[in-house]
Amino acid sequence: MQFYDSIRVDQHSIFGMNNFKLLILASGGGTNAENIIQQFVAEPKIDICAIGSNKSDAYVLKRAENLSVPSFVFMKRAFDSLAFKEIIAQYEPTHIILAGFLLKVPKWMIEAYQDRIINIHPALLPKYGGKGMYGSHVHAAVKKNKEELTGITIHLVNEHYDEGAILFQASCKLEPSDSEEDIAKKVHQLEHTYFPKVIKDYLLG
Repeated sequence: MQFYDSIRVDQHSIFGMNNFKLLILASGGGTNAENIIQQFVAEPKIDICAIGSNKSDAYVLKRAENLSVPSFVFMKRAFDSLAFKEIIAQYEPTHIILAGFLLKVPKWMIEAYQDRIINIHPALLPKYGGKGMYGSHVHAAVKKNKEELTGITIHLVNEHYDEGAILFQASCKLEPSDSEEDIAKKVHQLEHTYFPKVIKDYLLG
């Protein structure tokens, strides 16, 4: 285990030399991250070069270990630091994928990876977007407002929360009896169905 200015790096494998290298950032359980990795195992032009998390107890790190993907942990204060730039540089990512990542992307990263940072949001933007609107907060708002539809938005990241160019949206019908947990399950199904496909289509055309 190595430590770099509040960033912990745990390398599990040597990654390949493919056309596209994806760095996944996640803050939670990592089901989307795992799904992306599994979908791209047989894709010769796309490689997952690492998974990074801002939470040392995030289960996504265990998934990375189980899947032999390099991983690292960083403190929030380190995200916008020279140390962080140096750490991700060693993985040489071509694109960054946000899969349940809760921190706002710093300006330097947006400029360095312009149109190469892809995020998934659990609602039909521009509805239910912006600061503080993530995960269960989104589903609670959808339930409170008695929406008949919700869904996912896959979009590029810019300097504003959830305002980057939209690549793809998919919706699902809601019933009045649906709980927040029911809504979350429907949205997760859309995420797992479409997120890898949209990433692949964006990269490979």
